[in-house]
Amino acid sequence: MRPRTWVLLLAALFALMQLATVEGRDTPDSKNYVSYALSLTGADEREAATATIDHYCAGRAAMAHRAQLVDVVRFHAPDPAPRVLKECREQEWRQVEARLAAGDTGGRTVPFMPERFMRIFEVRPGYPLVLAPFVALLGVTWGVWTAGVLITCAGGVLAYLVLRTLAAPVPLALTGMALYLVLPCGTTAMRPMTEGLMLALTLAALWGCALVLGGTRPRAGLALVGGALFALFTVKHSQALFLGACLAAAGVAVAVRRRWRGTPAGRGPVALAAVGCAGVLGTVLVSRLLDYPSVSESVQDLLTDHFARPDRERPWAEFFQLQGNFWMEWARRQLWEPLFLAALAAGALGARRRPAFGVFLAAAACTGILNQAGHPDINIWGDRLITLAWLLPVLGVPLLLEPVLRRAVVPAQGAPVEPVG
Repeated sequence: MRPRTWVLLLAALFALMQLATVEGRDTPDSKNYVSYALSLTGADEREAATATIDHYCAGRAAMAHRAQLVDVVRFHAPDPAPRVLKECREQEWRQVEARLAAGDTGGRTVPFMPERFMRIFEVRPGYPLVLAPFVALLGVTWGVWTAGVLITCAGGVLAYLVLRTLAAPVPLALTGMALYLVLPCGTTAMRPMTEGLMLALTLAALWGCALVLGGTRPRAGLALVGGALFALFTVKHSQALFLGACLAAAGVAVAVRRRWRGTPAGRGPVALAAVGCAGVLGTVLVSRLLDYPSVSESVQDLLTDHFARPDRERPWAEFFQLQGNFWMEWARRQLWEPLFLAALAAGALGARRRPAFGVFLAAAACTGILNQAGHPDINIWGDRLITLAWLLPVLGVPLLLEPVLRRAVVPAQGAPVEPVG
């Protein structure tokens, strides 16, 4: 079969597997994005609240039903789903009604939480804009599911395209796509949150880096990187800041290393560094111009349990103390179950086969570490904040396997061009 057929088959297989869990993927923050998307379709605040609460509580009820079926003590008890659905609706409506009665009706999101907290989501229109046409056409449940499948599969296809641009054989490029779908990247991307788009746009930026470093289509590559950073700003502006800074640092590192070795730095790394710097500068200027929530506001949100408690008088001192505690506990858990660390090590070894691109890949993976460092909460929904770091093994492990495939299959498929340095 042609490579595109294999890509479509992998995507179709992934979609079929996701039918096993249509409801119950939401996090509490998902309500904010879904209500934002519904408001973009023309729904008023009460209509958006009704649809969002029904969807969210149906998910909670489905999770309770599945958990009860395998509870060794209560599996023969009555189905808890109706009770959970009723209690969830009452609780959510009680909070929303109180805030609507208090006049908290501004913005695109339903006021599920205090206004200061909801402001964080008001400045993230990117994901709701993508979600809106799906919920308008298919309803909330199937619209959210369909959008999740397409966003996740798009990330897998981008992983395939990056590897092919790096001259990896077709089987290894397909391996990269499969790894993206089966590792935590795919699981996290399927949640109704921003992480799926963040992963896809970061891969789009890496594809642009591969095009620039390979010298095949440098202008298109630079445009792709710039477009990805712009789109990331609309999805989550802190991620655009992190990625721009990391790509700029990677470009400088590659240029300096080449100079150190006595070879020309080349236009590619310098141009990518310039685009990264422009992304950082643009993110800072536009976010200040639009009065986006500051870093200090984000720290207060973390330390006050989403503004449920009074602001901290010494937030930064507490934040850095929490950082130390968090990373010690995080390291302990990783050493206990070192799959993530082993995957990162394997990805780093594979990335060395494309030295210049490997630096940019490592830089993009570092944005996951920075994202997690900005939210040192050990209990936050399945390590979703650090998921971007999994891009290192997604793209690095197939490159690590390249010598094995080339020895096993002669000649290698696809007659690849010279590898990107």
